[in-house]
Amino acid sequence: MAAQPPPPSRTGSVGPASAGGMGTPTAGTPGSQGSGSNQNLNQIVLEYLSKKGYSRTEAMLKRESGSVAFDANGTPLAFADRHKGRRWHEAYNVVKTWVDSILDIYKPELCRILWPLFVHCFIETIADCYPTDGRVFFQECRKAFDDEHSDDLRALSAIQEPEHVQQNDIAQLYRTNKYRLTLSKMGFATLIEFLETKESEGGKSMSFLINIHLDIHTVDRAAIGGARGLQRLMDEKRGDEQAPAEDEGIPGHHPGSANLDVGATGALHRLQLAPMPMEPDLMDDVKAELNHEDSTHPPRAGRSSLADQFEQRIKVEPSDDTAPSRETIPFPPSTARDVAMEVQKVKENRDRFRIEGKTGGVGPGVSVTMFTFHNTFDSVNCIEFSDDNTLAAIGTAESYIRVWSLDNRALTSRQDPPGFQPSSSRRLVGHSGPVYALSFSPSAAVPQPQTNGHTDHTTTPDSQPRYMLSCSADTTIRLWSLDTWTNLVVYRSHNSPVWDVRFCPHGHYFASASADRTARLWSTPQIAPLRIFAGHDSDVETLAWHPNGAYIFTGAGVGDKTVRMWSIAQGTQARIFTGHAGNITAIACAPSGHTVASADDKGVIILWDLRSGRLVKRMRGHGAGGVWSLDWSVESTVLVSGGADNSVRVWDVQPSKETQAKANGENGGPVKLDGTAANGTTVSKVAKAKGRDQATPDMISDFKTKKSPVYKVRFTQMNLVLAGGAYLP
Repeated sequence: MAAQPPPPSRTGSVGPASAGGMGTPTAGTPGSQGSGSNQNLNQIVLEYLSKKGYSRTEAMLKRESGSVAFDANGTPLAFADRHKGRRWHEAYNVVKTWVDSILDIYKPELCRILWPLFVHCFIETIADCYPTDGRVFFQECRKAFDDEHSDDLRALSAIQEPEHVQQNDIAQLYRTNKYRLTLSKMGFATLIEFLETKESEGGKSMSFLINIHLDIHTVDRAAIGGARGLQRLMDEKRGDEQAPAEDEGIPGHHPGSANLDVGATGALHRLQLAPMPMEPDLMDDVKAELNHEDSTHPPRAGRSSLADQFEQRIKVEPSDDTAPSRETIPFPPSTARDVAMEVQKVKENRDRFRIEGKTGGVGPGVSVTMFTFHNTFDSVNCIEFSDDNTLAAIGTAESYIRVWSLDNRALTSRQDPPGFQPSSSRRLVGHSGPVYALSFSPSAAVPQPQTNGHTDHTTTPDSQPRYMLSCSADTTIRLWSLDTWTNLVVYRSHNSPVWDVRFCPHGHYFASASADRTARLWSTPQIAPLRIFAGHDSDVETLAWHPNGAYIFTGAGVGDKTVRMWSIAQGTQARIFTGHAGNITAIACAPSGHTVASADDKGVIILWDLRSGRLVKRMRGHGAGGVWSLDWSVESTVLVSGGADNSVRVWDVQPSKETQAKANGENGGPVKLDGTAANGTTVSKVAKAKGRDQATPDMISDFKTKKSPVYKVRFTQMNLVLAGGAYLP
């Protein structure tokens, strides 16, 4: 049992004797000394409650007494120094006012420190038993963070009482982990100098929060250049300063690293980014077919032969990239269909419209063919095109799928009953919930053989897609036959709605993404998943395959906002990319296999270098609703996007020479990259004048529809862009 504290002394000081010889107390009143004694008693009781872990009783006593407060080091504060419940609010305002008025060369980076300080000031105010002042502070200062941190703000708004701090997951996440930031050495030194000069006005409290809760890495701006160079900071001072860096946040994250341990070294796994080697028998058959084509249809003057084109395509250049093994990722033996498809790909690769990059600052003349679906009554959830450009399909909120022939041919089946009236569309029914994504099996537009000396440009049935995958809110994935127009298999494993499904570029395998926070790998002959990829903290909303089929990319939404790269062979994470402020809505990997693009619902597109695991550039231009689809040109030099703002946009993805050198680790190793455009800037002068919704200079073209949000964009092998949308009057 704790020792009883001694009773307060009631003996006052005695002054000189009065004329009557009676001593009179003069140094204080019993009331004032009793107040000081009560403060000491309360302090002892509070220390005892804290030691025993009675946090709820401690909070109640603090609130009722209102006479005990402590500084950042746990020392009792004098009443005049407490500022009551506004001391954290006033300290935060001191820093915010200074950041708002600082030189433009420091403002973009120092603005990033306001969010973690805001969170901890709010938490400390509530924990100090000033809930009313805490809520006032929260409402007055939250507006600056609504766009980027809306999810965390929503979670923190539930904190009303001191005991809520212990129960709130987001509050505990910030209190138990350090928030990582990267500042220039001069910027950090300027911040510390300011806090020291304002020590009595809240600077000491802010310094305490920075030391305890922030992990600040300093860099030399003169040496780093690129993303943090002086000219870059001047160019972006009214542009992307609110965009999070890819190495910012919680926990201690190293760009690209799949190891989220705070003490991790940041070393990255070596990736196998080279194309999947072709099966030897398939290669021999393709070479024979190409030689036959060259002999029967010699190329015209100035055009390379198909055999030479194929040799250039499969030639192995000296490179650090290694190729995945066909033994670790087995595929079924090739067939005559595979030979015909490979031959057609070589033809299209030779005859395609070439997009080598921007020309004269204008860019290539990319053409877009837009397919608009009318009278949908806002029921379309997804649109998909087949690789041979002959079929288009939609998934609807009414749980059915409809497939159209783009060349207006009748979609028939040998199983059609007598009297069946063929048409250019088919309806597939089977799901019991809205259909969210579709994926056609790989195909190629192989033309019909010559008849009477003329080539029939319609594709052969053997080369057209044979299967289609669909996923739904009913938690299932279905495999459909496009020969019989029937459902073949129902894959059940997810226990929540399945948001996305994608065939592997080589067929046979497919991947799914679900609201159960997992992605799964499947093979079409088996009804159980081969791999379960778990690691996201929220719904896995979208996915994409690496061109060689050895990796998949997944993107998550609320509460996560990361893009993760998973190894098919090992079933583990290979890369994690952080830097989006919105929910990930689209991902696409470049055909070169070295860059991946991701987009979010705020209209921002980010390019990531897979080798270094770092952000290459950030592009912006889409309006409200975000980006819904991405795809790359054959040369990996141009990116096309479609979104809710009724537009298709074409982007130049090639970084400046300086940025590319940094991404590849040249001149002293990889460094932090953050959205440098092709001309070394992020936001044009026009953008700074009109606001953050203005497109960055990376945008080459902007094709607008009248009232049709763009659900899907796709580059064909000939570099023509197909786009699909639903008219919404």
